[in-house]
Amino acid sequence: MANVTTPARRIASSAYDSRLVRAAVAMNENDLPTAEPLLRALLKEDPFDVRAIRLFAELAGRIGRYQDAEHLLRRAIELAPQFTPARANLALVLYRTNRAAEALEELAKVSADDPENIGHANLQAAAYGRIGEFDEALALYELVLRQAPNQPRVWMSFGHMLKTVGRQADGVAAYRRAIELLPSLGEAWWSLANLKTVHFCDADIAAMEAALQQADIAPEDHWHLDFALGKAHEDRGEAEAAFRHYAAGNALRKIRLPYQAADITAQVDRSIAAVTPSLVAGLAGRGCDTTGPIFVLGMPRAGSTLVEQILASHSMVEGTSELADIGFLARTIENYPAGLSALSPEALRDLGEQYFSRTRIQRHTDKPLFVDKMPNNWIHVPFIKLILPNAKIVDARRHPLGCCFSNFKQHFARGQGFSYSLEDMGTYYRDYVRAMAHFDRVLPGEVHRVIYERMVEDTEAEVRALLGHCDLPFEEACLAFHRTERAVRTASSEQVRRPIFREGTEGWKPFEPWLDPLKQALGDVLDAYPDTPATA
Repeated sequence: MANVTTPARRIASSAYDSRLVRAAVAMNENDLPTAEPLLRALLKEDPFDVRAIRLFAELAGRIGRYQDAEHLLRRAIELAPQFTPARANLALVLYRTNRAAEALEELAKVSADDPENIGHANLQAAAYGRIGEFDEALALYELVLRQAPNQPRVWMSFGHMLKTVGRQADGVAAYRRAIELLPSLGEAWWSLANLKTVHFCDADIAAMEAALQQADIAPEDHWHLDFALGKAHEDRGEAEAAFRHYAAGNALRKIRLPYQAADITAQVDRSIAAVTPSLVAGLAGRGCDTTGPIFVLGMPRAGSTLVEQILASHSMVEGTSELADIGFLARTIENYPAGLSALSPEALRDLGEQYFSRTRIQRHTDKPLFVDKMPNNWIHVPFIKLILPNAKIVDARRHPLGCCFSNFKQHFARGQGFSYSLEDMGTYYRDYVRAMAHFDRVLPGEVHRVIYERMVEDTEAEVRALLGHCDLPFEEACLAFHRTERAVRTASSEQVRRPIFREGTEGWKPFEPWLDPLKQALGDVLDAYPDTPATA
């Protein structure tokens, strides 16, 4: 029979179970296969053991099963309302699932119970940034660093926020301070590289190489250093050394992710089978007819941030960020996407209204239109048009080799599992093109495609066409987009603060000797670009 002691006593007593200790050690070492059976055994004996529940939730979160993690953490808090570590974990899950406002509510309770914990304040500041409250975020970071100035990871997070608001010099200084305190902090080195404007000196490269040689270097520091060293060597024209580091970082990252390329292929197959002309005709115009969102989607590193910046330079458009709300709403539909056919007009309208309700917190102006720049929304184009029939959709597309290699050398914090293998990258790009070709057939004229190379060659013509699709009058400010002052939260934050540049169209060419696996995976999509191959 399960132990029926009070939650407070159970928290205290479970700390002495050797299996819980071994599971915690395994989690600390990222040894999930060892931790999982230990935690399952503990919970089988006592399903009310809140410490084991919390660790099991953390395990679920590490493999991306955030819904399971949330349910477990809420159960732990229900059993032990004063179990502050579980509430802190819940705040992190809410933050990672783009529910920053809810995360802040939990963090207010956590901070009251554990006011000295810098980690809670760090997450609180990041959550403020996620909802666009940048002044609050920066003020909180500054407060924390006055109280505890020798925290390298807080300096790094402070640097992220400074970069976002365009204070690049201050951001660089914050990253450098983090490195000064912890020279092996790979993410700080990568954050400097990721600005795309910092060129590492000989001493920087030597310091990174020395950090890589440390016997106890964490895998996360290792792959961040590899990506940073790849950028350092690329900037020096040393393509072979750069590719060696990019490949090493990607390989180390890939083995820790559950991504399977076949899953995306199957998802596209299901979408093509489910989204038919008759389905679209039968449900057309039945969603929420409020105007507002402009969805910019496609492959990451394809120019979507540039498109967003151009649009956000218009007097009628507000730029927000990469919003996860469409994906969240799609996951609420049973048997998605086939389940779309079972939705009533009321359900479609309700889903559209939920989208506006969920995204309202990201709005900070009274401009009538706003940009939702989540690249991965390409798989949800029919869903978007069914629940938001007046939404505008823009597909940002870039040459397959330029786009895919740019992804390969870009370390994403999370959410882009396809990007750590050239083969996976080519397959993903091919599936994306295949899906968009089908959506063009069943939703003719609904998606406006911006070809990056054309935008570079004839910017004004492409900007006018883009604005026309969005039913916006032309404004000169859209051509001077680099002068628009706004927070930009993506890897292209510094690039869109400069006039349009051409080097992005040629950057893959020095690495062509190593791109055969990518070319083979792309197949005829590569040969047909910018058109869609007949077989897509």
